[in-house]
Amino acid sequence: MTRNRWHRSWDSFTIYLPVVLMGLMALASWWLVRNAPTAQPAASARAPVHEADYFMKDFAVQSFDAAGHMSSQLQGVVAHHYPDTDTLEIDGVKMQSTAPDGRRTLVVAKRGLSNGDGSEIQLFGDARVTREAMVLPDGKRSPELRFEGEFLHAWVNEEKVSSNQPVVLWRGSDRFTADSLDYENLDQVLQLKGRVRGVLQPGPAK
Repeated sequence: MTRNRWHRSWDSFTIYLPVVLMGLMALASWWLVRNAPTAQPAASARAPVHEADYFMKDFAVQSFDAAGHMSSQLQGVVAHHYPDTDTLEIDGVKMQSTAPDGRRTLVVAKRGLSNGDGSEIQLFGDARVTREAMVLPDGKRSPELRFEGEFLHAWVNEEKVSSNQPVVLWRGSDRFTADSLDYENLDQVLQLKGRVRGVLQPGPAK
């Protein structure tokens, strides 16, 4: 091959070299895209689980009114807080609250399930809710009222107690039993349902 012919061949090659390089780059890009690993779908958000985020032992939690007086106190042997439901599961639960008229309500049970602020509590096992006796403004005496059963559901602020299981109700020395009950103190409404029995003690002789 003569020197001039070699130069002409080289010139032709250099002219087409950019086109060839662009073709090779395009082919390489296509191969990379074709063989790149497929992006994995984002992991779905973790579903909420019922796990305790803290616990307390031999504790007492107190609430106060605007005047600084204690309005309620919640005690227990062990309590576990569950953030998904904002509830406290309490072993050996004891609670007391004071109504605006000064009457105290006492709550005890083997186990309790309370909402975050303690205004609603479900009681399990030897449950008892007691509203203490007091003298009313008109001078009459309101007797002690006590609810007993294996399950009681109490709303402290609304002064309500209910149960869908057998209960015993004491009003002073009078005793009633029923298969279920609904009691609303603010509306002065008591409903005893199912097999209802009562024993009324005679009042004091006049």
